[in-house]
Amino acid sequence: MNAVRLSLIRLWALLGKEFRQMLRDPRMRFFIIVPPLVQLVIFGYAATFDVRVADVAVVDEANIAASRELIDAVAATGHFRLTHVGDMDAAEHLLERSDVRAILRFPWDFDGTGQLQLIGDGSDSNSAQLVMGQLSATLRDHLLQNRQPPLELITRAWFNQNLEDRYYFVPGIMANVVLIATMILVAMTVVREREHGTLERLMVTPLAKLEFIVGKLIPVALIGLFDVILITLVAVYLFDVPFRGSFMALVAGTMLYLMSTLGMGLLISSYASTQQQAMLTAFFFLMPMVILSGFAFPIRNMPEWIQYVTYLDPLRYYLVVVRDLFLKGGGLASHPFQFGMMGLLGSSALGLSLFRLR
Repeated sequence: MNAVRLSLIRLWALLGKEFRQMLRDPRMRFFIIVPPLVQLVIFGYAATFDVRVADVAVVDEANIAASRELIDAVAATGHFRLTHVGDMDAAEHLLERSDVRAILRFPWDFDGTGQLQLIGDGSDSNSAQLVMGQLSATLRDHLLQNRQPPLELITRAWFNQNLEDRYYFVPGIMANVVLIATMILVAMTVVREREHGTLERLMVTPLAKLEFIVGKLIPVALIGLFDVILITLVAVYLFDVPFRGSFMALVAGTMLYLMSTLGMGLLISSYASTQQQAMLTAFFFLMPMVILSGFAFPIRNMPEWIQYVTYLDPLRYYLVVVRDLFLKGGGLASHPFQFGMMGLLGSSALGLSLFRLR
């Protein structure tokens, strides 16, 4: 009995020491309290499949009372932001640029046939299924409530006719793999140098700070580029995901994206003094970046204030580029906004990390 009591006393003393050591570190107190609260708030608002606001192009070739009544019923739900266009060419242009998620078309003979066409953007299979399903339900509910004759909905998904989930998720997985691998690798390699004492030895050599950083970044950048090429080959030849765009555009977009991921890894290493702190800090940023990127949950479904936060997420822009290159085609001139934002965010991250790293 005395042995058990002594064992419990020693265990209690050890637990007290561990808790005091853990709570004495201000950075550890930060990771215990702040990340769970921040992630809870972000996930609670952003992680939703509900269609709150979806952009829909409306082509009303019939222009009769019945078609206008159905359009008013769709607008009255508050879940759809309607853009009226004169013909299908204009609507197709909006869909190809991802300015709208679907097209609602009333053909000229709608009064006689009762047929209308619903086209969804299949490059985002989750959003396409949600938007088209809710639009269909809204139209049918309105007809039932007003005891009008049933209509025939002809649905079609562009760029991904069968709404295959792997066409949507495989390019997204590639973007996430590059983010996780490169950010953590850079953060851990720099902190490891500091933790083992070799960073101080390097700094007393003629090696300049910029040379040290470039020497750390180039190998990781090549690893990230290799991962992109490898996953692209696996996606095309194993999962049968079509690649319809320009390979040079994929390489250029990846290099701009790597500027952000490598810059963030360097920035994390400038604050962390141990590899454990670097890993915790990296995961603190990784989870919100993935959730806010539109990888699984459509950005347009998120509250407006969170949508503004997503503009700071480089993963958001790279996902648009790789998914469109795989499914919609296009090249270097197809995504000037996404390329520009990735370049801006990457330059900012690298510049700040250069300023911080000593």
